[in-house]
Amino acid sequence: MIIFDPQSAEIEGIAGEAAVDPARLNLDWIRNRFITPPVWQSEFTDEHRLSPTVQFKNASVLIALVQREHGLNLLFTRRTAHLSQHAGQISFPGGRAELHDEDAIQTALRETQEEIGLDKSYVEILGRLPDYHTVTGYRVTLVVGAVADIPILHSDPNEVDEVFEVPLAFLMDGGAHQRRSIAINAAEGQIVKRFFYAMPYQDYFIWGATAGMLRNLFHFLRA
Repeated sequence: MIIFDPQSAEIEGIAGEAAVDPARLNLDWIRNRFITPPVWQSEFTDEHRLSPTVQFKNASVLIALVQREHGLNLLFTRRTAHLSQHAGQISFPGGRAELHDEDAIQTALRETQEEIGLDKSYVEILGRLPDYHTVTGYRVTLVVGAVADIPILHSDPNEVDEVFEVPLAFLMDGGAHQRRSIAINAAEGQIVKRFFYAMPYQDYFIWGATAGMLRNLFHFLRA
């Protein structure tokens, strides 16, 4: 496994697309967008290009839109430092599919409840975005849901260090989307340049697959 510090990676540029119209950043508009989706194109990232050419393991995450007085927030977790994969990283709640899961949506809801204690009864499923293939070999289904009345959450300390929220308006602005690169040692001593997105917010460094998934939500809402 290739390990590097993403925060030390060079900033190649800013994606720079205009922010999604604030009139679109409410549950009614987003709900209708999933009911009658436009023609749009998901983004091809290095995560896809560098993914192993083997059978992918299925996983799901919940992209939870939380209604607050000022508008919508997105819910994230910071993974614990001792995990074998994605330790300390920012991610959406979710995880690997189990044989007893009925479908990808149930996987996302089950994993979310196990990780942060958010019961599925609080979540209104709005729809799904295209699957995201990670460099670690997962095919991740992106389940988008709305949470109007979030309860007190009790996260699993074995998996989650922190649960936090970021304003949707910040994340849906191309001016906040950094395109970074880092040179890494690949097979047989070859040096390759890996590109990835990052969206730093306060003390949180959102990058890699999570930032790539956010880019697709961004494209979907602005299409």
